[in-house]
Amino acid sequence: MTYPEALDYLYTQLPMFTRDGASAFKKDLTNTLALCNLLDNPQHKFKSVHVGGTNGKGSTSHMLAAILQTAGYKTGLYTSPHLRDFRERIRINGVMIPEDNVADFVTEYRTDFDRIAPSFFEMTVAMAFDHFARNNVDIAIIEVGLGGRLDSTNVITPLLSVVTNIGWDHMNMLGGTLPLIATEKAGIIKPKIPVVIGEHQDEVDGIFLSKARETESPITFASEVWNAVTDEDDEYLSLTVTNKNHPRPFYKYQLDLRGIYQVKNVKTVLSAVVLLRTMHFLIADTDVEYALRNVVTLTGLQGRWQTLGYSPLTICDTGHNAEGITEVLKNITLTPHNQLHFVIGMVADKDIGKILNLLPADAIYYFCKPDLPRGLDQDLLRSQAKNAGLTGESYESVNVAVSAAKLAARPDDLVFIGGSTFVVAEVV
Repeated sequence: MTYPEALDYLYTQLPMFTRDGASAFKKDLTNTLALCNLLDNPQHKFKSVHVGGTNGKGSTSHMLAAILQTAGYKTGLYTSPHLRDFRERIRINGVMIPEDNVADFVTEYRTDFDRIAPSFFEMTVAMAFDHFARNNVDIAIIEVGLGGRLDSTNVITPLLSVVTNIGWDHMNMLGGTLPLIATEKAGIIKPKIPVVIGEHQDEVDGIFLSKARETESPITFASEVWNAVTDEDDEYLSLTVTNKNHPRPFYKYQLDLRGIYQVKNVKTVLSAVVLLRTMHFLIADTDVEYALRNVVTLTGLQGRWQTLGYSPLTICDTGHNAEGITEVLKNITLTPHNQLHFVIGMVADKDIGKILNLLPADAIYYFCKPDLPRGLDQDLLRSQAKNAGLTGESYESVNVAVSAAKLAARPDDLVFIGGSTFVVAEVV
């Protein structure tokens, strides 16, 4: 098979969550284990860090990967979803899996795939594990796809588990309360394996403490360890960070991921680095400083408070649930501008009302539909937004909406593009 043929097979013959939604979610690990057995269990042939949570797990994964590769380790990185190129999901030292490797993998195992009938995500996870094992990575950062306990990535035994936070997302699959969602996320905690929880949250802390006691896993709440203060900086998110128990020395970091929400993720990353050092990973302070300043260059991460243009300032962000949108709005408030032009599209299986009620009524909205079957019709979105007191016009596509916003905006206005990861995927 050629690479385009392999992609066509992956995309069209198998359920794909990003396209089809809940119908593609497999609530067991049977297929993943069958694929791993077929591939001689590659997940056991490299060291790993497992990263889950509702928001921030992608940024956290990329920061950890950047730090480890800067420290000289051959570092695999598995993340999802991708924005523009399928191969973004699977990288080694920032380099995407070659097209030929994807084509060869699908060609070699296509008969087995037809027999096992795995989902798109299950196949992709198996491909990542195989790629990392074949290339003898020193360590791989593995991002959870959805949930944790029954996620396809949860066949690894990592050196360290990380859960960034718990928020309202995918309730139709993970549960309708934060404790139920946290229980699914806590499923990546393994016996005697240390776990870092990014944020202290009263409603769910007990879930993680109970699970950690059950598995005898040392547990750290990163938000209880670190203080971080932002400093003035036009080019980076500049932070002064101290350990709450040991205020000296303090650390100065400049992040090329400029969203203010990255303050939380940095604390999580630093706690993970502390634990990796106890496992004999040689990570210098200068490695951390350099990596955090160059995450985008080192790993290729896109879509996190990313500037797309100036005059008018045009920014996109993948925040797409209530907590993510709340953080986006904080960034918008901190960004000098006259009028806000908000290009927004969403998918149909989200809690749309909760998100729309968070948005500012004084913005001008440009409603659009991301180009996938799950995308919410732009006129329906506009109608629901009107009920929340938001006004604007609907447009036939993301790019048409963006063009209209840029045309209407004055040089000192702000054009923001978001609401869904899949809207951002069409503009980066």
